[in-house]
Amino acid sequence: MNNRFFSPSKAMPYLLILPSMLYMLAFIGYPLVQSLSWALLPDSHGSIPIVRILTSERFSEVLVNTFLLLLAIVPAQFALALLASLVLVQRFPGREVSLYFFTVPLALSDVSAALIWYTMLSSRGFLNKLLMEAGLISSPIQFFGYAFRNMEFLAIVLTEVWRATAIVFINIYAGFQTINRELLEAADVFGLSSLQKLRYVTLPLLKPSIQSALIIRTLFALQTFAPVLILAGFDIPVLATEAFYQYTLVMDVPTAAAWSLLIGAVTFALGAFYLRALRTPEVG
Repeated sequence: MNNRFFSPSKAMPYLLILPSMLYMLAFIGYPLVQSLSWALLPDSHGSIPIVRILTSERFSEVLVNTFLLLLAIVPAQFALALLASLVLVQRFPGREVSLYFFTVPLALSDVSAALIWYTMLSSRGFLNKLLMEAGLISSPIQFFGYAFRNMEFLAIVLTEVWRATAIVFINIYAGFQTINRELLEAADVFGLSSLQKLRYVTLPLLKPSIQSALIIRTLFALQTFAPVLILAGFDIPVLATEAFYQYTLVMDVPTAAAWSLLIGAVTFALGAFYLRALRTPEVG
C-alpha cells in the first residue's frame, strides 16, 4: 500500500522541480520577505518606511513622473508595433531585411541605447550638427540639464520607444500569424473597409497577443532605470531611480525597500487591470 502512494514514478516530478523551488526560496523568497519586513515595520527613524514615503511630498512627484513616462512610452510603442505588424505581415521584396532591422535595437542593452541617444542628442551630437549644417537652427538644441527637463523627458521617451518597441512588435506580429486568413477573406467578401476589418476582425483576434504585449511592456516601463539615470540623472525622479537613490546615495535600505515594494504593487495592479480590461467574454 505504501508503495502505491509513494512510488518513484509519482515522486519523480516533485524531485525534478525541487532544485528550482529551493533556488526560488533562497534567492527570491527570502529577499522578498526581508524587503517586506524592512518596508512594513518601523525602522531606526521610529516610523514605517512605506507610510513615510506615501505621506511625503516627493511621492506624488515620483509617481506622476513614472506614470507620465508610462503613458508616453507604452501607447507609442503599441501604435508603432501595430503599424509595423500591419505592414510587415504583407508579402513584399525586402520584407525579411525589414524585419531584421526593426528588431535590431532589441539586442542592445538599455545602457547602450541610452548612451547612443545621449551622444546623438548632445549639443555637439549628430542631430544638432545636421540641423546646423542644414541651416535650420543657429544654435544647438539643448536636450540635457535641469533647466531642460521637458527635453530630457523627450529624450528618455525616444530612447525607450526606439529600443523596446520590438518587444511589443514580436508579440503582435506573432499574433497575426495565428489569424485564419479565411476570416479576413470573408470580411472582404462582405465589403468591410480596411479600418472596419481592423476594428471588428483583426483587433479582437489579436486580444491575447495585445494583452501579453501590454503586460510585459508595462512591467518593464515601470522599471525603466538606466535611460532615466543616464539621460536625466535625478532631474526626473521615477520609482526605479528613487529606490536606487535611497539605497546607494542615502544608504537608507528600509526606504529603498519601500520604493521597490511600490514598484511591485503598481505593476501587479496594472497587470490585473489589463487582464480584466482585455478579457475575452466566454461564449455560452
